[in-house]
Amino acid sequence: MGIPVIQQLRVGAYIFKQKILGRSKYPLVLMLEPLFRCNLACAGCGKIDYPKEILNQRLSIQECIDSVEECGAPVVSIPGGEPLIHKEMPDIVRELIKRKKFVYLCTNAVLMEKKLSDYKPSPYFTWSVHLDGMKDEHDKAVCQDGVFDRCVSAIKKAKSLGFRCNVNCTIFDTAKESGLKKFLNYVTDELKVDGITISPGFAYERAPDQEHFIKRSNTKNFFRKVFKSKDFKKWDFSHSGLYLDFLAGNQSYKCTPWGNPTRNIFGWQKPCYLLGEGYVKSFKELMNETEWHKYGTGNYDKCSDCMAHCGYEASAVTDVFKNPFKAATVAIKGPKTEGAMAKEIDISNSRDPDFFHDTHVSDMMKKLHAQKNGESNESPIPSAGAAINPKSDLAKKTK
Repeated sequence: MGIPVIQQLRVGAYIFKQKILGRSKYPLVLMLEPLFRCNLACAGCGKIDYPKEILNQRLSIQECIDSVEECGAPVVSIPGGEPLIHKEMPDIVRELIKRKKFVYLCTNAVLMEKKLSDYKPSPYFTWSVHLDGMKDEHDKAVCQDGVFDRCVSAIKKAKSLGFRCNVNCTIFDTAKESGLKKFLNYVTDELKVDGITISPGFAYERAPDQEHFIKRSNTKNFFRKVFKSKDFKKWDFSHSGLYLDFLAGNQSYKCTPWGNPTRNIFGWQKPCYLLGEGYVKSFKELMNETEWHKYGTGNYDKCSDCMAHCGYEASAVTDVFKNPFKAATVAIKGPKTEGAMAKEIDISNSRDPDFFHDTHVSDMMKKLHAQKNGESNESPIPSAGAAINPKSDLAKKTK
């Protein structure tokens, strides 16, 4: 089962409690990024384009614990960077499991097999291995030969030791329906993974490859063709049925970015995991001060093609509670793959994009240098600052 029963029950009870308390905005999954440093340089990644001083920063064990408790989400996903580079990661995971959080440790698996002994199987712990297709496709995506084989070896070893293992697959416009079907059958039948997370690639503004992010209309047609497969029912997706139905163009959701808040070395990131448009020092500030109405498909140009699960899974889960009969129907029958699609959101009035990366880098570098010189004890969390052109030389001057 893609999502364990105990997790479904705990998350369901948590959501029901939020409804009883009258909360319209609440987190489901905390995206905890304790570092940006990575041991790969994937062409579609926009997370690691920082000076070495920033790449060397880490969230401490206590900062991670405090962030998890402050947020209160029942699920914690730990991406990066590459989390296994963080020397205190085993202790971080243990502390979160003690608090009965469902922890998904995301990894490119380059270090995973030799790090397995640092962790113990638990119903609260899942390895989430980044795997974007079969051997040639994945190694091309991560820009290094041999990574696919290391992923496969690590997953098999972890499964033999009793760990839960998911794969996390990102879809780009170079993907073929036949190739994805083959991959889904392989991870299901051969690797026997416990769940599959799948999402269209988001067009990170700092990603080296800007040509292969999939457009929204192409995403829907692509997934309709994939979900038509006779093998669909055996693929164990770690998603709600309504999110898969959304990918197939049958639901017209607006994103709920507060459902997957992000905490990283900069602070609490506004507005979502994919966009870094400002940072605040507390989760309360994030929830209360972010101008949520300015973001999302139809509101902001950067969001126009986004259908990523970190923005829309929470929307789908909310719909499950609003329309349980519809959710049950989709769960039984699967996503609709024929006929008219749901009405698309109008993006003609989306506001133009702002660019903050250089400002954030500059602010952080100034604070790090001040700390190094003993001039400041202030936590290096940059504000939103002024939007500037991402092609400026400001960031380059700090490197």
